[in-house]
This record gives sequence, C-alpha cells and structure tokens, in this order.
Amino acid sequence: MNRWIKSGEARTTAWLQQGISPRRLALTLALGFAIGCLPVVGIPTALCVMIALSLRLNMPAIQAANYAAMPLQLLLIIPFVRLGGWMLSPGHAVTTQQFLRGSTTQILWASGNLAGQALAAWLVLAVPAVLVMTVGLTPVLKRVRVVADERRK
Repeated sequence: MNRWIKSGEARTTAWLQQGISPRRLALTLALGFAIGCLPVVGIPTALCVMIALSLRLNMPAIQAANYAAMPLQLLLIIPFVRLGGWMLSPGHAVTTQQFLRGSTTQILWASGNLAGQALAAWLVLAVPAVLVMTVGLTPVLKRVRVVADERRK
C-alpha cells in the first residue's frame, strides 16, 4: 500500500509540473484558485480553460485549483455582494422586498446589479490574492521539486 501511495505521489508531482517552473506552477495554481472563487456559478471552469490556453499554463493544475476552490465560491457569494454593495453604491442596497414585490424586469435588473457588485469586489480582492499566493507557493513548489528529484536518485 505504501508503495502504491509513493507511486501515485510521484506521478501526481510529475503531472502537475509537466515541464513548468515552480514559479509558473505557483502562478497557475494561484490563478486557478482565485478564479475558482469567482462569485458567478458556472463561469470559472471555462475562464480557467481560456486563461490556461492563452498564457500556456498547465491545464490540469489550473483546473485542480479551480475545483478545490469551488466550496469557497458558494460561501463567498454573499460577502462579495455585500462588499461590492459597500464599495459601489452605499445606501442603495437591494432589499428582499424588491425581489419579492418587483416586476420581472426589476428582479432581473437587481440581480444583474448584485452580480456586478460581487464581481467588482472579487476583482479587487483577487488580484492581490493571486500575487500573495504566487509568492507564497513558489518556495514550497521549489522544495517539492528538490524532494522529488532526490527521491528519483
């Protein structure tokens, strides 16, 4: 069993690195995780594919980080909406009454407004988060690469 775990660990490490430097892998994982927290359900996976293809990043690594962040995506929707509302339109928050008593057009307008506020808050937080995660993960991934190289010898 221990042999099976070590074999899987080595394959996973090789799969994640696929000719990519530790800094680039750290950026890939940071982008995947940040995009995975995007407060609009259904968009992060496609966005990760487009970013990975355009920047030539490791597709499995960015998707793995994206999927790891999905539980946070659901937990952070309301805080992102509140932060975005505070940042963009203080005093003009959408109330429950507007959703319950509004016309279809008003409900769609309010939903779009909330989504825009949440996206603005996510963008303000995601950029520094990607930088911090990249800087934090780079030394860790360098160490993982050294350990993996030592095990191969």
